[in-house]
Amino acid sequence: MEWYLKVVRDNFANFEGRARRQEYWMFILFNIIILIGLVMTFGILTAITQSPAIGILGFSVYIIYGLGILIPNLAVIVRRLHDTGNSGWMILIQLIPLVGGIWLLVLMCTEGQVGPNEYGPDPKAAYPDDLNTIGPRSNN
Repeated sequence: MEWYLKVVRDNFANFEGRARRQEYWMFILFNIIILIGLVMTFGILTAITQSPAIGILGFSVYIIYGLGILIPNLAVIVRRLHDTGNSGWMILIQLIPLVGGIWLLVLMCTEGQVGPNEYGPDPKAAYPDDLNTIGPRSNN
């Protein structure tokens, strides 16, 4: 949860710097959990009350949440691209049918560049206790 809050609270519209894979994927995970929770909650309430108004309210809350999280989502994607050494404009690669989305997914899964790059210092260096290996970080 702290990774989600870090993106939403501390880096709401920060398009500069770098984001680790863990920061990006934890943010995505909690977004999915929240969205599924909203859908289930309003789905159950709609079924219990048998009122379409509750369903419309649920859809409205879902859309409002999606719009509210749009900027932090774009910001963390751009920072994740920076960590891999790519420009934030690479986000537009997903506009290429079929291949673009897959390419962006691969970039989101790729390990970041070791050490500082043109976008800032290595974010993984700030959390040495998160490393699963002993010793310096390898580029494998």
